[in-house]
Amino acid sequence: MTATHPSFTPRQERWLLLTLAAINFTHIVDFMLMMPLGPQFTALFHISDAEFGLLVSAYTLAAGVSGLAATTYIDRFERKTLLLRLYAAFALATLACGLAPSYATLMAARILAGLFGGVLGALVQTIVGDAIPFERRGRAMSVVMASFSLAAVVGVPASLWLANAASWHAPFFAIAGLSAAVCLAGARSLPRLDGHLGAALGKSATSALRAVLREPNHWRAFGLSMLVMSAGFSIIPYVTLYSTQNLGVLPGQVPLIYLAGGMSTLFTVRLWGTMTDRWGKVPTFRLIAAGSMLPMLALTHLPAVPLWGLILVSSLFFVFVSGRMVPSMAILTSATQPHMRGTFMSLNAAMQSLAMGAAAFVGGLLIHRDPAGRLVGYGWAGWLSVALTLIALVWVSRVRMNAPAAVA
Repeated sequence: MTATHPSFTPRQERWLLLTLAAINFTHIVDFMLMMPLGPQFTALFHISDAEFGLLVSAYTLAAGVSGLAATTYIDRFERKTLLLRLYAAFALATLACGLAPSYATLMAARILAGLFGGVLGALVQTIVGDAIPFERRGRAMSVVMASFSLAAVVGVPASLWLANAASWHAPFFAIAGLSAAVCLAGARSLPRLDGHLGAALGKSATSALRAVLREPNHWRAFGLSMLVMSAGFSIIPYVTLYSTQNLGVLPGQVPLIYLAGGMSTLFTVRLWGTMTDRWGKVPTFRLIAAGSMLPMLALTHLPAVPLWGLILVSSLFFVFVSGRMVPSMAILTSATQPHMRGTFMSLNAAMQSLAMGAAAFVGGLLIHRDPAGRLVGYGWAGWLSVALTLIALVWVSRVRMNAPAAVA
């Protein structure tokens, strides 16, 4: 069964994707910003690495809970209205992060940000699935996923500059202000999307959730999604801590790591999108995922090297680890029927968030500090990521896509 998609002009489709990418950009910067600020937070609040990992996990775990809650309502509302209301709430939660005076209040604000940010990601992906035909979905997803690269190229370095120039509060104020501006722009540029509503009429709030949960293919897709996210987030939250404590990177040099990695992924994300549509979603996923394993091990076992060596390895890591998301999200948005896509993607976002939070927490348990303050055990997190990636390479063939076999 193939979906009937709304008809947009190329200009309308371009503005739709750019607006969705801008929404993605702001909530991704908000999430990514916590990780390079790790050294500041551990010193300022006198917390351990595990407590910092919990601060990162709080966002993802809250996003998981809100994703589960969203499965009862997301397909019962028009997409644009729901997206903008959740986005406005996210902007307020981010503002609360900037106003937080202590570890406890920051934790509470991060939980609020996660409650709204987690649903935003699912809704953005749902709209791409609703609005863009299967045969162009890889390229469309690459435009939206380019926001990850822009977040690393522009968002994180600019936020760190603000944090160094003013205080750690300043980046959250900036993100909240930018989110408010994008929300106003989205009210003008986003089209009304309500083609899915007919199938929800007369059904209970939980009927769509039950329908999603009854489908075995959905569970196979959730398994793939959780494997992909876990493989990355057992490593990613601790890149900055490892770089500064073990490799001698100065705090002022940290933005260069994210800038170089983001620039690299910005150039390659469109390539991954084109390959996904041209070569097939499963073969492309396997190629990129297999390519990610060597950088995973290299980054987590890296000895003291010049800064350019770290930048080279970390850039390859970001290129391949983020690159897996383009074909995997194209696969996931095609693993369900249009009338239940919002519920499916919300539940998938919950699964992803729980996997990310658990992986970040497990990664924190695997590492500890030696008497000199260096991180020990980071290599085990790398091996865990490789093991999860190997399972994903096999698992991906189990997911069935609702599209003609010729283009799958």
